[in-house]
Amino acid sequence: MTVTYTARVANARFGGFSQLLLLWRGSIYKLLWRELLCFLGLYMALSATYRFVLADGQKRYFEKLVIYCDQYASLIPVSFVLGFYVTLVVHRWWNQYLCMPLPDALMCAVAGTVHGRDERGRLYRRTLLRYAGLSAVLILRSVSTAVFKRFPTVDHVVEAGFMTREERKKFENLNSSYNKYWVPCVWFSNLAAQARREGRIRDNSALKLLLEELNAYRSKCGMLFHYDWISVPLVYTQVVTIAVYSYFLACLIGRQFLDPTQGYKDHSLDLCVPIFTLLQFFFYVGWLKVAEQLINPFGEDDDDFETNFLIDRNFQVSMLAVDEMYDDLAVLEKDLYWDAAEARAPYTAATAFLLQQPSFQGSTFDIALAKEDMQFQRLDGADGPLGEAHGDFLQRFLPAGAGGAGMGLLGRRLSLLRRKNSCVSEASTAASCTCGGSPEGAGAECGCGDPLLDPGQRDLEPDPPTCPEPPPPIPGLAPDPFTSVSIPGPRGSAPPWLPSPIGEEEENQA
Repeated sequence: MTVTYTARVANARFGGFSQLLLLWRGSIYKLLWRELLCFLGLYMALSATYRFVLADGQKRYFEKLVIYCDQYASLIPVSFVLGFYVTLVVHRWWNQYLCMPLPDALMCAVAGTVHGRDERGRLYRRTLLRYAGLSAVLILRSVSTAVFKRFPTVDHVVEAGFMTREERKKFENLNSSYNKYWVPCVWFSNLAAQARREGRIRDNSALKLLLEELNAYRSKCGMLFHYDWISVPLVYTQVVTIAVYSYFLACLIGRQFLDPTQGYKDHSLDLCVPIFTLLQFFFYVGWLKVAEQLINPFGEDDDDFETNFLIDRNFQVSMLAVDEMYDDLAVLEKDLYWDAAEARAPYTAATAFLLQQPSFQGSTFDIALAKEDMQFQRLDGADGPLGEAHGDFLQRFLPAGAGGAGMGLLGRRLSLLRRKNSCVSEASTAASCTCGGSPEGAGAECGCGDPLLDPGQRDLEPDPPTCPEPPPPIPGLAPDPFTSVSIPGPRGSAPPWLPSPIGEEEENQA
């Protein structure tokens, strides 16, 4: 059964995880104590042999071997290889749990789309969910040892009520050498189509929704099969195992305490028990044991998935949802906050302090700016007030004093762009010109018409298009208010960044 300790660490406090160190079930001590005792026994045996059995010449040779093993054991990249391996295994372990087939979405779709309070409608709904549960049982007994021990044969599945004897005959008569966990899903599809023909499913959209939920359910069953089939590559597991075991095999010799009288470097202290070597063994081999337990979560370890519990839960919940709870609604009543302008649920005395905390408005809500920093600034080169400093946005990107033939095409493009976006008559143009009050003769030098063009280039432009005039009214015929369209009058210049199809006029002008 899964070891759950979530409530013990609900709040962070001093030494919060320390209370978990005394748990035995599902702990690292339960996984590692045999390996740890074996390593400590071998270490003590070598230490006793060095101290009491070997002669002086043999001791000198053993001391050289100890120094050699201690020097080169660090070349084994045990932490690097083991870290990546455990990360891969933990990620794979959680993804396998996400692939567990849960019928919650499917049972809601069946209860909402397969109608009928009579016995046949009830039979349809229960049979559809029984087929879904049967598919989960068949795939779980293929990947989980706990489920296989519960349902070792198809006869046990029939006796448990997941399959009828007639369905068993069809299941066994189906000639296929592959895993047939998908067969109940096909039965589900056929039965749903039959319910649609009988009108139990009222439209094709409801049938489509039902089959989509079934496909999602079946996909999870298929992913469990593939996770069981495609394991972590064997070479990766072998490399990690060899790296860990060879490292601590070298530590058995290289971490021995030598005679301090010989004057070897870093061997001035003589102890019997290697405390830090045992801690290193506990961490590294414990890391490997974690990967060993999580690499297949469908076994019978303490932290493996509760597959039999999920089968019981899913079967009971799905039958309740489509049978006893079908069309079972409470009387509609006005809620407690029907007339309240601001609905807010009450708080208990233990949580009343939350009322004093302001709601979160955003990370920049409390930033304060000085008054002078909140004033808008004029654009570069604008002399008038902020609202009149519009300028020509495209003029900023033109080089100062540019002219000649290279600028003529660009000038014509900009002129046509403005004319396409606004129908401006000559009168409106003259009225909007800021040079209207200038002395006579100054109009030739006015640049309001097109500030981007040189005076010598303006005479090459075609006449500006004028707005279409509205048709004259027909005498004796009243205008129809529903079909008449009013033509807008002249309007101001549109912003120059609006798009305009000017390619055709360019080609005609060329």
